[in-house]
Amino acid sequence: MKHVFAFLLIAGAAGLAFWFWRAYQHFAERSRASDQRFASAMTDVMSTKATAPLLPPKPAQDLAGMAQQKLLYEAASKAGEAGEPVLSIQLYARLLARYPDTTLGTQARSAVEAQKKKLTKA
Repeated sequence: MKHVFAFLLIAGAAGLAFWFWRAYQHFAERSRASDQRFASAMTDVMSTKATAPLLPPKPAQDLAGMAQQKLLYEAASKAGEAGEPVLSIQLYARLLARYPDTTLGTQARSAVEAQKKKLTKA
């Protein structure tokens, strides 16, 4: 009985050792494959970087800048409605100076022309 128990204990230890050895082999194989994929990807990136340079990222339109543009435009239009063409022109000029390619640019430029006409009439 003692011999059977010792044999089963040794067989169990050998089976466990074999299982750990196979698991390590699978891990090493996956690690090598991962390293090869990484090296391949890096060579692809380096070769494309040499042939075609990356374009600079487009500037993202931030929401705070858009909000400030809208506030300046509204303040300038309200100043024009209140009969303050000089202040209105100054605010439009500040809007166009800070944000020259804003979506409100054409509207601001036409409003400046209208305010200048009011100034010359008065």
